[in-house]
Amino acid sequence: MATSATATPISQLSCFSSINSRLQIQRRSLASFPCSRSRTPFVMRMEGDDANVFRSESKQASGYSVVNDSSVLSSPTEAAIPSTIEPATRPRTAKIHDFCLGIPFGGLVLSGGFLGFILSGNAKTLGIGVLYGGALLALSIISLKIWKQGKSSLPFILGQAALSATLIWKNFRVYTLTKKVVPAGLNTFISAAMLCFYLYVVVSGGNPPPKKLKSAAAAVSS
Repeated sequence: MATSATATPISQLSCFSSINSRLQIQRRSLASFPCSRSRTPFVMRMEGDDANVFRSESKQASGYSVVNDSSVLSSPTEAAIPSTIEPATRPRTAKIHDFCLGIPFGGLVLSGGFLGFILSGNAKTLGIGVLYGGALLALSIISLKIWKQGKSSLPFILGQAALSATLIWKNFRVYTLTKKVVPAGLNTFISAAMLCFYLYVVVSGGNPPPKKLKSAAAAVSS
C-alpha cells in the first residue's frame, strides 16, 4: 500500500511537469509567431512604398517630358529664326555707256576716210574709213537700241573693241612706214584709247541700266 501511495504522487508530478513544458513551448511558439507575422507586413509595406515612390517618380518624369515636348510643339514661333529679307544688291556696271563714245568715234573714223580721200585722192583711205567707221557707227547704234530694251549690249561692245584693235594695227603700220604723226600717229592713239575704254566697260559689267529699270530696282529693294 505504501508503494502504491508514493507512486501516485510521482506520476502526478510527472504529468504536471510534462503539461507545464508543453504549455511553455506553446507560449514560446505563440510569442515568436506574432513577431515574425508582424515583420512580414512591415517588409511588404516598405517594398510597396518603394514601388509607389518609383511609380510616382516615373510619372513625374514622364509628365515633365510631356510638358517639355508640348511647350516645344506649342511655341513654333519662339523656336523659329526670324528671316531677314536682304535688299537686292545693285549690279556692278560701268560709269558711262559704250555708245556715248562709240558713236563719236565711228563718226570720226568715217569722216577721216572721206577727208583723207579728198586730200590725197587715195581710194584705199576712203574704203578703210567707210568700212570701219560705218561698222563702228552701226554697232554703237544697235548697242543703244538694245540698251533701251533693258538687254545686254556685251556682244556689240566686244565687236567695237575688235574693230578698234584692227585700226590700231593698220594705223601703226602706216605710222612706221611714213613716220607721220598726223594722221597715222593720231589715229593710232585714238584707237588705242577707245580700245581701253571698251575693255573698261566690259570688265566693269557692261552699260549701266536705264533710269526706268534703275528706279524699279530701287523700289523693289526698298
